[in-house]
Amino acid sequence: MRALVAAASLALAAAPRAVADTSDSSNWAGYAIHATGISFQEVTAQWRQPRARCVPGKPAYSAAWIGLGGFSETSAALEQIGTELDCGRAGRVLSSAWFELVPAPARTIRRHVSPGDLMRADVAMAGAQVTVGLSDQTRRWRFTKTLRAAEVDVSSAEWIVEAPSDCISAFSCQTLPLADFGSATFRFVHAVSTAGVSGSITNPAWGRTRIRLRPAGTRFGSLHGGAGGGATPRALRAGGSSFKVVYTRTPASVHRELRRVPGIRAS
Repeated sequence: MRALVAAASLALAAAPRAVADTSDSSNWAGYAIHATGISFQEVTAQWRQPRARCVPGKPAYSAAWIGLGGFSETSAALEQIGTELDCGRAGRVLSSAWFELVPAPARTIRRHVSPGDLMRADVAMAGAQVTVGLSDQTRRWRFTKTLRAAEVDVSSAEWIVEAPSDCISAFSCQTLPLADFGSATFRFVHAVSTAGVSGSITNPAWGRTRIRLRPAGTRFGSLHGGAGGGATPRALRAGGSSFKVVYTRTPASVHRELRRVPGIRAS
């Protein structure tokens, strides 16, 4: 999707390979679970909206979300919901919430979210019917929406902090500068398979991949500017139901993806 000031995901633009326990991505940081022959019907988690460190003249973008699908390099769908924390050009912190059923564009949740708010999210599937939910437990509001998806992917479940992307065309997408979000901790991480198996990231019924966000070092022209940054997920805790993603400063860089991205719309 576009940065809305804003964006949260063109996750498919650089989804990591599913072959290793640890993988690098140009736009995702967190954990994904997956296994041959297993599909998922529900994913949940809780996190606090981070507090961005913004610099005037250097817009930057970040999103925290949970979702089903999108991990496979051949995936054309992803069902997700989360929050966004961006830095505007004037150095102002911009905080928002959204959901997205890729390949459809992202949609803003018109509720107020502030840094420090305690958020709880869930995505549930029933065939092609998707129910997404987000609660701000600090401000005491709850958003729920049930939709029918044009395409679905239930082959994985994810808990991710992302550097959003912006597409110039369906064939050319640019990963935007990652905002310095400090850290974000996912808690009460939980998934349920369509066979009814329930558990955390470390459930032996499925495999897991730890994903590090590491921007490419090569410089490319950028419409957005700003410093580059990466993010690293720390070790799993609380029986695989909790982990922290930490922002890591890197040399200024913007990674431009030049590949076909199924279902992604040009900005």
